[in-house]
Amino acid sequence: MAPPRGRIVEGDNLPVLRSQPAESVQLVYTDPPFNTGNVRTYQRLRTTQAHDGDRTGFGGRRYRSEPASTHSYADAFEEYLDFLAPRLSEIWRLLRPDGALYLHLDAREVHYVKVLLDNIFGRDCFLNEIIWAYDFGGRPKRRWPAKHDNILVYVKDRERYVFNREDIDRIPYLAPGLVGKEKAERGKLPTDVWWHTIVGTNARERTGYPTQKPIALAERIIRASSDPGELVLDPFAGSGTVGAAAEQLDRRYLLMDSNPEAIAVMRERLPQATVSRQ
Repeated sequence: MAPPRGRIVEGDNLPVLRSQPAESVQLVYTDPPFNTGNVRTYQRLRTTQAHDGDRTGFGGRRYRSEPASTHSYADAFEEYLDFLAPRLSEIWRLLRPDGALYLHLDAREVHYVKVLLDNIFGRDCFLNEIIWAYDFGGRPKRRWPAKHDNILVYVKDRERYVFNREDIDRIPYLAPGLVGKEKAERGKLPTDVWWHTIVGTNARERTGYPTQKPIALAERIIRASSDPGELVLDPFAGSGTVGAAAEQLDRRYLLMDSNPEAIAVMRERLPQATVSRQ
């Protein structure tokens, strides 16, 4: 009997990330909780410079991280970044030299998180900012409607990262008559602006989880930046969309979430995966 291709871990993702072997993951696509004012509990870390430290900072300097306190954070971006920083550092450690991170954010936090990622990965390892554009939801009367999310793409090694150009789904040309019949029939590669609707209330893939993302987004990312049989990680797994896409595309996956509701959804959606508690 073949071993399960997927693992789901319930609990705080930081110790789980730290327990994984270095350079064991080819792709991370994750959608951390946006900084919207919800109160969340996390452990604050104190960092001190040390040649044998467990974290790499700006300029390649090494730092040791130590628990300082455990508390909640609200709608303050400094605390949100404190929450993300150690997890993003662990993601860098886990990525293989040919690996990539796709980090899904919104316009309120993307600029701050990009500076943080520049320090962890290095500015030269920034590959793209993808805009996921959609036209759904309310229309405020005193500002432009916000109808997009941001996906920052960083690679572990600028010279070695995977990009499977021929495996990416193609989209129609806007003016097919200008490119010739053969090109028009084949379509073109997407740019860094991806138009795709959100998961509708009556969609077949709908799980009922409030922040569920379309499986087509995850499939495009997984096809482009991982190879069959390799490991895909989502440490903020939510409804398990990354796992569902990875399973369909013959990748292994590791999902983490501390929300019991998310774990329940993933158990039902991914019945072949093993589930454990941190």
